[in-house]
Amino acid sequence: MGGPDEHRAAADAPAGSSIQERLYPDITCFGCGHANPKGLHLRSYPCPDGSVVATFTTWPEHDNGFGFVNGGIIATLLDCHSGAAVFHAANDVGLQRAIGDPLLYVTAGLDVRYRRPTPLGVPVELVARVVEQDDDRSAVEVTLSWEDQVRASARADWRRWRPRPA
Repeated sequence: MGGPDEHRAAADAPAGSSIQERLYPDITCFGCGHANPKGLHLRSYPCPDGSVVATFTTWPEHDNGFGFVNGGIIATLLDCHSGAAVFHAANDVGLQRAIGDPLLYVTAGLDVRYRRPTPLGVPVELVARVVEQDDDRSAVEVTLSWEDQVRASARADWRRWRPRPA
């Protein structure tokens, strides 16, 4: 069983640092944490139109048993990619904390719709757009597509996380 680097296609990592690598390089999240050696290491990038995009090639280990991508992996990709959009937008308006501080938002809800099976081992495209954001919450619409067909979509709701004093 190979690790992430054995399966990741060159197309998954455009030139330059991703949102994850710039804003939260030390997080160990399975989907987007680059400090997790067994994680997906998702890399998301901002676009001039305000959306955030990523390309990801699934691994053989992500098989649902029928030759398609497991729904949990799809949900993880949608969740983590929507997070990149939230943190990028928060950073743009000065809400992001310093690198190394706890993250500003956490997932409060993820409403996933599976539309078509997603084949294994092919580059899929993720597109996310923040549709609402204020100091306390963010809402994101995110899609996962292959060959210009949406395979899954989600609305992700994020809430501001405020640690309680000990």
